[in-house]
Amino acid sequence: MENMIFRIISDTAAAQGVRAFVIGGYVRDAFLGRRSKDIDIVVEGSGIRLAEAVGEAVHSNVSVFRNFGTAMLRYKGVEVEFVGARKESYRLDSRKPIVEDGTLEDDQRRRDFTINAMAFSLQKDDFGALVDPFGGVRDLAAGIIRTPLDPDTTYSDDPLRMIRAVRFATKLSEDGRNFSIVPESLESIRKNRDRLRILSRERITEELDKMLVCSRPSKGFRLLDETGLLELILPQLCRLKGVESVDGHGHKENFSHTLEVLDNVAAGEAAAIAAGSLKDYGFRDGAETESVRTEPNLWLRWAALLHDIGKPATKKYDRQAGWTFHGHEVVGARMVPKIFKDLRMPLNEKMKYVEKLVLLHLRPIALVTEEVTDSAVRRLLFDAGNDIDDLMLLCNADVTSKNPRKVERLRHNFELVRQKLVEVEAKDAIRNFKNPVTGEYIMDLFGIPPCRQIGELKDYVKNAILDGTIGNNFEEADRLMRSRAEELGLRPVR
Repeated sequence: MENMIFRIISDTAAAQGVRAFVIGGYVRDAFLGRRSKDIDIVVEGSGIRLAEAVGEAVHSNVSVFRNFGTAMLRYKGVEVEFVGARKESYRLDSRKPIVEDGTLEDDQRRRDFTINAMAFSLQKDDFGALVDPFGGVRDLAAGIIRTPLDPDTTYSDDPLRMIRAVRFATKLSEDGRNFSIVPESLESIRKNRDRLRILSRERITEELDKMLVCSRPSKGFRLLDETGLLELILPQLCRLKGVESVDGHGHKENFSHTLEVLDNVAAGEAAAIAAGSLKDYGFRDGAETESVRTEPNLWLRWAALLHDIGKPATKKYDRQAGWTFHGHEVVGARMVPKIFKDLRMPLNEKMKYVEKLVLLHLRPIALVTEEVTDSAVRRLLFDAGNDIDDLMLLCNADVTSKNPRKVERLRHNFELVRQKLVEVEAKDAIRNFKNPVTGEYIMDLFGIPPCRQIGELKDYVKNAILDGTIGNNFEEADRLMRSRAEELGLRPVR
């Protein structure tokens, strides 16, 4: 399919008397044996004009972005983006470049890394030839991230490239490969880290999101920490670092633990996706929808990254109990909205999902270490709702220890909790609990307006169902509610 669109672009470019090249990620991924979801075409001329002509040839609508000098069309499910070759210069106070028309060589020089500066020719006389002036193929083989120009120039011009270097080292270190940032580039990132201040938070967060959905995201956050970028982006995470000792007793190193949990979540979610055992829920036309998850849940990864964020504020040493972090889940959940706001992330149900998982992440572990009662399981199902599977995945990932026997024992007990969840849900249908007794019914039955007693009666019924005192059905709930209402002095009017 790609060869067909490339031939069409080649013919169209020749008819217009311009030179066109495939450049960037598609070329890199071709050498790595990966499929690309998009194709970038650089044109020594007008990228928009070429895109419009190609769109007409393949009967595809063309989206034009004149402010950026780019155009995009879709061809058989693949996005093809066109841009004119350009050269750029920067001011110290901005990452927005001064752009001029340029050649392929100019365009390659402005690219972030050698592995993203390679191009395939689409000219008829050397169709498919590699243009690699900076040794991108060599760097791919060596597994290194290196800038085409002096790194100080590359990173100072556009400081987002510092985070992109970390992200590419993380993303490409999959499938048995290992990519690293060259030492001079790491040093340059440390030196230029304060240039991050000219970036918008949205652009930074976009890179973090891409890093989090990698198969081993811990690599990226260790590199961010090593280069000093993490302190500027997410200082709350840096405060998890280090071990304090009193009387020879030290606590767990919470930064390393957090990154281990993050990787465990990534691996556990990937296995569950492969098995088709994870569901995603939503609403459409007022009705709840359910689908099988096929892609990583970014917000689950954020929950894993932030699950222990409240520990520094709750750390205490007790001579009998040792180090404690009582209430860190509550403190951590309260920190989530500010972190999301600072990083310009959505303050909607996605934030509330992360907040909920941080708040509840100890609950299944508590069931592991105590007797697993139906009542405790019902309350967990009620509080977690449709997010129970993600919560269990996070909590299972949170079981880490240098003692393999302890891990094995906890994981075994964890499976007992999981089985109990299935049994109770099948019997009591608590996951999507709706109180059988509504406020409208109570007002109509007793002829009363909205008041505190209605909430009291509904809570009384809810707690009785969760405690297993009555079943989750209207008949038993109605009898119990009427009995409690009589104690409160309420009498039915009908």
